[in-house]
Amino acid sequence: MTALWPWVAFNAAVLAILAIDLGVFNRNAHTVSAKEAGIWTVVWVTLAGCFAAGIFVVRGHSAGLEFVTGYLIEYSLSVDNIFVFVLLFSYFGVKPEFQHRILFWGILGALLMRGAMIAAGSILIEEFHWITYIFGAFLIFTGVRMALESEQEMDPSGNPVLKLVQKVVPVCRDYHGQKFFVQLPDDAASRKTGRTVLRRMATPLFVVLVLVETTDLIFAVDSIPAVFAVTREPFIVYTSNVCAILGLRSLYFLLAGVIHKFHHLHYGLAVVLTFVGVKMSIAGFYKIPTLLSLGVIFLSLATSVVTSLLFPGAGKGQRA
Repeated sequence: MTALWPWVAFNAAVLAILAIDLGVFNRNAHTVSAKEAGIWTVVWVTLAGCFAAGIFVVRGHSAGLEFVTGYLIEYSLSVDNIFVFVLLFSYFGVKPEFQHRILFWGILGALLMRGAMIAAGSILIEEFHWITYIFGAFLIFTGVRMALESEQEMDPSGNPVLKLVQKVVPVCRDYHGQKFFVQLPDDAASRKTGRTVLRRMATPLFVVLVLVETTDLIFAVDSIPAVFAVTREPFIVYTSNVCAILGLRSLYFLLAGVIHKFHHLHYGLAVVLTFVGVKMSIAGFYKIPTLLSLGVIFLSLATSVVTSLLFPGAGKGQRA
């Protein structure tokens, strides 16, 4: 879509939905139950389905399939984020009632970052067509590495972003509700001046938010090129990403307690990344039909989930 109005209308709708989400349904901090998460998951998937139907009607069958395939790729790859979110919230002791706030602002930041990355990717592919082969090779490498990767625990304390934040921003020791920043007495400055001096400090909640944003940025490096393997239309790449990311919060609360049971899922994701990498690499010689791509992606994910349930074993460890 080259016209400006679809971009404006879509982003306005997203902002309105997010405003209603935070200002009405989640105005007060609370623990999200599995039932509530399930309802919201259905809501977000239904909204994405309605938008897909609109793409089918306005743009045709081909564009509609491209959106659905891109959405499925992004939504499935976002499951990997959930593994890391579970670890971060556990490591930093984030109370369940404050996890939604972190994910809300984290996803809002992710939308902005992904929009910029998609714009940059579109320009690069338009100006330098050969870069698609680099993207393809990168996705194949990532998929093979994911399949061969041994299970290991990720230690957030060694994260360079965490160390950088702690150096640049003064961080207090304790949580202060759902606040990201607080004003606290500066004992050293107060002793010098003889009066109480307040210092603005970040709370641990802000540190977790930064790590969540960083995690999404890292995963976006894989997922965005994967969607470009399906379509070169920036609007479809962007909207499929946004629709998938919007449903990530509810998917997290729905799967957080059982995600460890899907210990074969990373094999399915590895097949998806490798397949779309091959699809992008050979696009100049042969274009794999979008419907076939959709079938391969769905079958890979379904197989990995079914085998995980049929052959239960040790849950997949968090990857660094």
